[in-house]
Amino acid sequence: MNALTTTKRALARKLGIARSSLYYRPKRPVSDEETKQKIDAVMAEHPAYGHRRVAMALQMNHKKTNRIMNKFSLKPTLRRGWRPGKPDDLGRPETRVENVLKVICPIRTNIIWAGDFTYLWFIDRFWYVATVIDIHTREIVGWHIANHHTTSLIMDAFQDAVRRNTTAPHYFHSDQGSEYVSGAYESLLAAHGTNPSHSRKGSPWQNGYQESFYNNFKLELGSPNRFKQIGELIEAIHQQIAYYNTRRIHTALKMPPIIFKQKQLQKYTAVTVS
Repeated sequence: MNALTTTKRALARKLGIARSSLYYRPKRPVSDEETKQKIDAVMAEHPAYGHRRVAMALQMNHKKTNRIMNKFSLKPTLRRGWRPGKPDDLGRPETRVENVLKVICPIRTNIIWAGDFTYLWFIDRFWYVATVIDIHTREIVGWHIANHHTTSLIMDAFQDAVRRNTTAPHYFHSDQGSEYVSGAYESLLAAHGTNPSHSRKGSPWQNGYQESFYNNFKLELGSPNRFKQIGELIEAIHQQIAYYNTRRIHTALKMPPIIFKQKQLQKYTAVTVS
C-alpha cells in the first residue's frame, strides 16, 4: 500500500465517506459537452440567437442553456445595434387618429397590420425597404424595395400585402411619418375598407412590432457592401424576410410566424367544424 492510498483512506475517514467517493468524476462535463455541440449547431444556422431562442430551438430549459453558453463563452456572432428614428417628422403637427393597439388585441389574422420602412446604404445611395406585419402572427405579409421613400413606397408595400393575402385588414397601424399621413395613402386605405391607426409622435415603441423586426432584420442581413450589384442585395432582402417568416423563432410566439399561423388556422378550423 503506497503513501497516496494511505492518505486518501485517512481523508475519507475524516470526511466520513467511502474512499471510492474520492475517485468519483461527475457526469455533467460529458453531458455539457454534448449539449454544447447541439448549441453550436443551432448558432451556426442562427448566428443572432441568444440563449432563450437557442433553448426554444432545442426544447431545453433556458437556464441550462444559459449556463452552458456562459461556461463555454458562446455568444451570438451578430449583436443588435441601434436604429435611429425619423427626425424629419418631429416638427409636424399631431394627427387625431386613434392608436387602436391600445384598445384592441387581435385574436386572428388580418385584423391589424402595421407598417414602417427602413433604409440601407448601398454603393452610392440609400435603398428603402417598406414592410407590412400582421400583428397577430408577426408575419411579414408584404414588402417593397425602392431607391426613394415617397408615399408610393409604402403604398406598394400595402398593395403587395393585399395581393399575397387576398384581403385587407380592418386596421392599419403606423407612425405619423409624412408618407403614412398623406392624402394618397389615406385614400388607399379607405378604398380597401381599412381604418388607420397612428402611434403618437416621437413614440417609436408604440409601433414596437416593426421596430423589433427592423432591429433584427438589419442585424441578420449584414452589411449591404458585401454585394456587388443591387440585384444581389434585393435577393438577400427577400431571403432574409423568408428566413424570418419561416425559420426564425419569434420569442413571443416560441416558433416562427408561419408555423404559428398554421397552428392558429388549424385551431380555428377545428372550432368551426365542431
